[in-house]
Amino acid sequence: MTYAITQTCCNDATCVAVCPVNCIHPTPEEPDFGTTEMLYIDPKSCIDCGACADACPVDAIFPADRLTARLREYEGINARYYAERTPPPVVASPNFHTWGGPSFPRSLPADFAPLRVAVVGTGPAGMYAAEDLLLHTNAEVTLIDRLPVAGGLVRYGVAPDHPATKGAGETFARFHSHPRVRMRLGLRAGEDVTVEELAAHHDAVVYAVGAPADRRLGIPGEDLPGSVSATHVVSWYNAHPETAGDAVRLSAERVVVVGNGNVALDVARVLVTDPAALAATDIADHALAALRGTPVREVVLLGRRGPEDAAYTASELLALKHLPGVDLVVDARDPRTGAAIDAAEPGTKAALLRDVAREAVDWTPAPAPGRRRIVLRFHSAPVEVLGTDGVRAVRVTGAGSESGTEIGTGLLVRAIGYRGVPLPGLPFDPATGTVPHDGGRVAGLPGGYVVGWIKRGPSGGIGANRACAEETVGTLLADAVAGALPTPTGTAQDFRRLARSRSRGLVDARGLAAIDRAERARGRDTGRPRVKLATVPELVAAARGGRWRRNG
Repeated sequence: MTYAITQTCCNDATCVAVCPVNCIHPTPEEPDFGTTEMLYIDPKSCIDCGACADACPVDAIFPADRLTARLREYEGINARYYAERTPPPVVASPNFHTWGGPSFPRSLPADFAPLRVAVVGTGPAGMYAAEDLLLHTNAEVTLIDRLPVAGGLVRYGVAPDHPATKGAGETFARFHSHPRVRMRLGLRAGEDVTVEELAAHHDAVVYAVGAPADRRLGIPGEDLPGSVSATHVVSWYNAHPETAGDAVRLSAERVVVVGNGNVALDVARVLVTDPAALAATDIADHALAALRGTPVREVVLLGRRGPEDAAYTASELLALKHLPGVDLVVDARDPRTGAAIDAAEPGTKAALLRDVAREAVDWTPAPAPGRRRIVLRFHSAPVEVLGTDGVRAVRVTGAGSESGTEIGTGLLVRAIGYRGVPLPGLPFDPATGTVPHDGGRVAGLPGGYVVGWIKRGPSGGIGANRACAEETVGTLLADAVAGALPTPTGTAQDFRRLARSRSRGLVDARGLAAIDRAERARGRDTGRPRVKLATVPELVAAARGGRWRRNG
C-alpha cells in the first residue's frame, strides 16, 4: 500500500531526502519545485517503507488506506500528478525515476575558521538559515527577535486549527538550545541595536524580518472603523503581543473578506468554525471568548478573478468543503462563474467546485438564521466602503452591475497580501517591499544578507524558505571563503552586554524554555495544547520565572 501526501504539506522536501526509491516529486533539483502547491508520492513506485512519514515536520503523510474521509481525495491527487506529468516506466523496477549525480555546490577549506553570524528573525526563514549554518559549518549563531518569544509566522501566522503545520516549530525549536546558539529575544534590530552595531559584533548578519505589513485597497472608506487587515485578524486570534485582545470586533452577522488566498480562507474558516472545536487548539483566549459570543453567521470571500484563477490552493479549498456545520456556497449571479466551473478540466481548482452549491445570492436581507456558511463570490472587487462612524456595507463590482452591488457588513477584512517594511540601516525598494540583494547579499552592505519574504517578497509557504535560505547561506559562505566579510570589532561577550543594556526585557534560551513550560501548564489546566501568553509583560515575567496575570 502506498503513502500519500495531504493538505498540510509544507514543501520543504525533507521527505525527498529520506525516500529510498526517489518516489517523491518534484525534487529541489527539478524545474517544478517551488511552483506546485505540494509534493506528491508516486503510488507505482512507493515501497511502503514509511520513511517520509517519519521525517515530515508537519505530519502531512499517511498510508493511503488509512486516510480519513476528509483526506481521502489526496490518494487520487497524488496519483494524478504522475498520470499527467510522468512518462511511463522504462525499467521493471520500483524505482523508475532517474537519480541525479552527486552534487557538492559548496566547498569549504579544511581550515575554515568559525564564523559569528547573527540571524535577525526566528520564523521559518531565519531558522532554516540557522539550521544550515549549524549543521554544515562550525558557525556560532546569535538568534535575534523583536518579540520576547521565538517562532515568527509559525507561532503567529498559522491558523490555530492547523496544529500539524505548527509542528514545524518543534523542528526549529531543537536548535534553540544548540551549544553554538545564543538567543537574544526581545531585542529590536534597527531600534535597540543598529545595523552598524550588529555588523560590528558579527562576521555576518542575516536579516529574516519578513513582511509584517499588509497591502492596501486604495478605495474610499478603507480607513473606517471595522475595516481591518487580515494580518491584524490573524495576529489577534494567534495572541500576538502587539495586537490587543479587543482589536477585532465581531458584532456583525456578515463579514466580508477581500481576497481568496489561503490567508483569506484561514480567516473565514476560523470565524465560522464551531468554537467548541477551536477550544482544543492554541487560539488566543480573547479570540475564543469573542467567537463564543459572536453573531457572525456568514463570511463572503471576494475574488477579483474567476474560479479558475483563484489564489487559494486546492488543499485549502478541500479543507473548507469538509468544515463541519458550515455550508460552502458559490455566488452564481455572474454567469461567468458557473461557466468556468462547468468547463474546468478535472483536478483543477475550478473543477473542485462542481459539487458545491450555487446560488444567486440576494445581499439585501441579513444572513439567514441557522447554519453558518461561507460564500465564494468571483469576478468581484470592492470599490467603496460605506458608513459614517464605522463600516456599514461594501459596494462591489460584478454580475454586470453598473452602479455596483451593496453587501451589508460591519466588518471588512483586507486579505490581498503582505508587504515588507523598511528596517533602519538597510536599503529598501518601496516598489517591491523588499531589500535589494544579489543571491541574498544586501546591496552596498558587506556582511549583510537577507532571507525569506524580505528577500523575495511575500510568496511561498514554510518550506519555500529552505531553498531560499540555502541560497543565502551559500552566498555568505562564498564571501567568507573569498575573504570578503568585514572583521568584527566586538566580541560575543561585548554584544551580550550591549543587548542587555538596550533591552530590559531580554530573553535567552532558558527564558524561552520557561515561557514554553508556562504556556503548556496553562493548557493542561484547560485541556488544550497550550494557552499563549498574550502580552510582552506576561511573556517576560514567565521567562524570568515570575507570575503572570490573565488578561482581563
